[in-house]
Amino acid sequence: MQRYHSLTPEEKNILVNKQTECPGSGCFDSFSHLGIYLCKQCDAPLYLSSSKFSSGCGWPSFDEQIKDAVLKKTDPDGNRTEILCQRCGGHLGHVFTGEHFTEKNTRHCVNSLSLQFISALNPQGFAKAIFAGGCFWGVEHFLKKIPGVLSAISGYVGGHVTSPTYEEVCSGLTGHLEAVEVTYDPEKVTYEDLAKAFFEIHDPYQKNGQGPDLGPQYLSAIFYFTEHQCKIAEKLKNTLKAETKILPASFFYPAEAYHQNYYEKTGKTPYCHRKIKRF
Repeated sequence: MQRYHSLTPEEKNILVNKQTECPGSGCFDSFSHLGIYLCKQCDAPLYLSSSKFSSGCGWPSFDEQIKDAVLKKTDPDGNRTEILCQRCGGHLGHVFTGEHFTEKNTRHCVNSLSLQFISALNPQGFAKAIFAGGCFWGVEHFLKKIPGVLSAISGYVGGHVTSPTYEEVCSGLTGHLEAVEVTYDPEKVTYEDLAKAFFEIHDPYQKNGQGPDLGPQYLSAIFYFTEHQCKIAEKLKNTLKAETKILPASFFYPAEAYHQNYYEKTGKTPYCHRKIKRF
């Protein structure tokens, strides 16, 4: 199953027809917010904001891509190297080396129109985190009780289909996981404490789902917005020797209204999540 975003004529001109936007015209040229840049067409995560730098060239510049996110291909002229989204093949721009802008000595020169951005912060400046650990009802139920958590929303993340429905995700064909997006106050609860709590409310050693819920949409995973979150998640995973996947965040699609606050609405209790001390 595959479904991408509809493109404006200008976006199609860049991503499909491989044109180049005018220098200095793109919204991400001087943009410096904390988060992740995604492919405008297919939602694939491409670059962390920590890899972005100012090159003065008039286009967004990055010195490192997210692993396996970008495909490199020699231009027909044989001189430049084109970069494309690994998932959908959308044209991003070109990559150059030997310019010594950063220690990595690489510059991905990317069109703003090829990108979209998801922030690591909500509009009020509070931090976000995404956790997947089986049925999102139970994960949401436990995480929202943690002091410092401002909201917990059930939804879908990590797939290759835009705007998925619950039925599509349940088919296992969209690549999405059931997950919970948490907004929290870092002055009241740290990301590490949240991640530890996540590891303690589900079974991070089960490979094929969670409890009786089996399938790719129920796998254990942490989706990070920043390099800091990635390092903490990897550290905790290695400490526990868990099966949990550590993946870059992509666009989070909130689930249908009837999935939100499920246990509060029904008066039921989680059937495959319970707290177990692991740290």
